[in-house]
Amino acid sequence: MSLDVSPQLLESARKGEVGDAEFVECVRTSLPYAWELISGLVARLQVDGGAFADNLTPPPDEQARGQLLRVLASDAMRGSLERYFGVKLAFQNCHRVAVFPSGDSADYRRFVTAREQILNQSPELRDC
Repeated sequence: MSLDVSPQLLESARKGEVGDAEFVECVRTSLPYAWELISGLVARLQVDGGAFADNLTPPPDEQARGQLLRVLASDAMRGSLERYFGVKLAFQNCHRVAVFPSGDSADYRRFVTAREQILNQSPELRDC
């Protein structure tokens, strides 16, 4: 299971749409490693500036890796986080998350190319 959904949130979903704030809170509490990594990258981008902020450190364990994969593989979760933080998320391999300012930039378009994915490969990442 990806998310720990409270009975109240489940009831809200049954009655109609769930707001971003409620959903983001569910993601934050359910996937703490993914939340900390992404929110930390957002903070780094805001403080340091630059074209993007990214993570090059593999997750500490398979549970953390699973959280990261779940949050970035879900269109709903990824989109909610992008709206919440006002950024664009990109992902390579099993752990390289990048946070870009919202909008479409040349740096973002380059990061998500097949070329960049191939250049980011290494034998150590084969089974990540």
